[in-house]
Amino acid sequence: MDSLQTYLFISAILFSLGLYGVITRRNGIAVLMGIELILNSANINFIAFARFGGMNLSGQVFALFVIIMAAAEAAVALAIIINIFNNLQTVNIDEAQQLKL
Repeated sequence: MDSLQTYLFISAILFSLGLYGVITRRNGIAVLMGIELILNSANINFIAFARFGGMNLSGQVFALFVIIMAAAEAAVALAIIINIFNNLQTVNIDEAQQLKL
């Protein structure tokens, strides 16, 4: 029952949910969660192709780099959202255009 198609289907569902979250949400935290879902779907693809495609450890190494990048992205993005909240008292990303002034 363990096949590449199962992992790809789960990854496609996660990617779709993440993309929907990024496109439709106005809350900065919800957008970050959507981005994390997209990155996790990429990790599932890397690991699945490494297991079923015979890539040995290269898929796991790429997944590790994506996890490190996601941690750095989350730290920087949360710092930006906290700064927006301190200046505007909201985490609505549509109102972040006021920072240009």
